[in-house]
Amino acid sequence: MAIPFFKEIKIGSYLVKQKLLGRKRYPLVLMLEPLFRCNLACVGCGKIDYPDAILNRRMSAQECWDAADECGAPMVAIPGGEPLIHKEIGEIVRGLVERKKFVSLCTNALLLEKKLDLFEPSPYLFFSVHLDGLKDHHDKAVSQKGVFDRAVSAIKAAKARGFTVNVNATIFDGHAAEDIAKFLDFTTELGVGVSMSPGYAYERAPDQEHFLNRTKTKKLFRDVFALGKGKKWNFMHSGLFLDFLAGNQNFECEPWGMPARNIFGWQKPCYLLGEGYTKTFKELMETTDWDTYGTGKYEKCADCMAHCGYEPTAANAAVSNPLKALKVAMFGIKTEGPMAPEIDMSKQRPAQYVFSSEVQKRLSEIRADEAKAAEAKAAKLAAATADAKSAQSASTAA
Repeated sequence: MAIPFFKEIKIGSYLVKQKLLGRKRYPLVLMLEPLFRCNLACVGCGKIDYPDAILNRRMSAQECWDAADECGAPMVAIPGGEPLIHKEIGEIVRGLVERKKFVSLCTNALLLEKKLDLFEPSPYLFFSVHLDGLKDHHDKAVSQKGVFDRAVSAIKAAKARGFTVNVNATIFDGHAAEDIAKFLDFTTELGVGVSMSPGYAYERAPDQEHFLNRTKTKKLFRDVFALGKGKKWNFMHSGLFLDFLAGNQNFECEPWGMPARNIFGWQKPCYLLGEGYTKTFKELMETTDWDTYGTGKYEKCADCMAHCGYEPTAANAAVSNPLKALKVAMFGIKTEGPMAPEIDMSKQRPAQYVFSSEVQKRLSEIRADEAKAAEAKAAKLAAATADAKSAQSASTAA
């Protein structure tokens, strides 16, 4: 469960500071989505189901830096979409590193070898390459053959250039524990760290049949960790989060720990679940009704055990109860015996389906902005034409 010591110390110090200041809610990782456009169409993804007018939008480098400054989290993850499509991605990353933010640039790696010259190795920069398993499984998950081989080639090229590379895997129902264990063996041979998270059930994802429920998630991860006894898999997670995946911790989601900023603004309540947006981070923190979200509170959150909600909980638990974290570090993850009690689902509020209305609202705003821009351009052109005519008349008169 190795997390780079330098990074661990800095983030640990940040967590302790928040505790000493008595803050109840604070960000740990900024989920920064500078675009939604992607060069893949994965069947389990609900992030690219937007009209072209939205997929063509980008956050500017300045907007990205402002979001990092405004939020104040010590780490910035840049998912998407595919961030390497963004023309300013090198500049964006450079500015975040200059701010001493730990940057995890998430990519499917199709463009990584071509774009490596945009970046410089740094202890603050990590490439996080999307790999959902070994070759056949991954290529099926991303709906395109050959992607696994290209990703592995890019990983090796980046490592050869001195970059730190991790891989991230989204786990779905039907992925056998034995195959996941073989994949983890492969990441060890490749010399990369790995993060894993159960897939969130995006309501707009093309494949709705293979999202894991909580019971299946816990059983699957117990089976995986049992197969990993004695092996040195390099997980980029806290031990308590992995222990939670195995059903040994009864954590509640802390979505404010990984707030999301994208082309629409600050997303409520979290990176995975978009139910409205605010203009500022302060407004997000102060106006979101956090108590109405999470497993047992909201139907859409019922099966979620994703890292963006529960890794902050695990990190805070490690600071609040270091002995619990030490126990997991010393004795490993329990893979047998009773699991922690499940959260009561009987009082959760029903799901609200707001995606379509939010998209229409954003499209209306885009069209209004475009109309204003066109009007301003026309006015500027008219003024320039009038000035030219005036100058010509003055010249003729002279």
